[in-house]
Amino acid sequence: MVDAANVMGARPDGWWRDRVGAALRLYRELARLAAGGRPVLGEEAGPPAFVMVLEGTARAAASRLPAADAGRPGEVAVVQAHGSGDDAIVALLRELPGRRIVVTADRQLRDRSLAAGATVRGPGWLLGLLRGD
Repeated sequence: MVDAANVMGARPDGWWRDRVGAALRLYRELARLAAGGRPVLGEEAGPPAFVMVLEGTARAAASRLPAADAGRPGEVAVVQAHGSGDDAIVALLRELPGRRIVVTADRQLRDRSLAAGATVRGPGWLLGLLRGD
C-alpha cells in the first residue's frame, strides 16, 4: 500500500508543479516493479501487488490509468481517496487479507497502520526498489 503523496514528496524532482504527472510516473515505476515478478520481501513472498492511494489533485491521474484489483500479484491498483488519503489507507488495511505493508514516512499514518496489523516501510525503501537497489 503506497501513500503516493508521501512517496512523491520524498523526491525533490519538482513533483509539486505537476502532481498528476508525478503520480503517473510513480504508477509506471510501480507497474514495472510489479510486472517484473521480483519478490520485494524475500524469496518466499512471491511477486508484489501494489495499491497506490491518490489524494487531492493527484487523484486526477486515476482516470488515465488502467483498472486493477487490489491484491492481485503483478499489478498496481489505484485508489482515489475521497477525503484523507491516510483514512483511505487505514480502511483498505482493514479490508485486505494477508500480509500488508504501508509505504509512508507520515508518523500518524505509521502508527495507525501498525495498529491495523500492517508492516511499515519508509519511502526510501520503495525508491530503492524502484531504482533496482
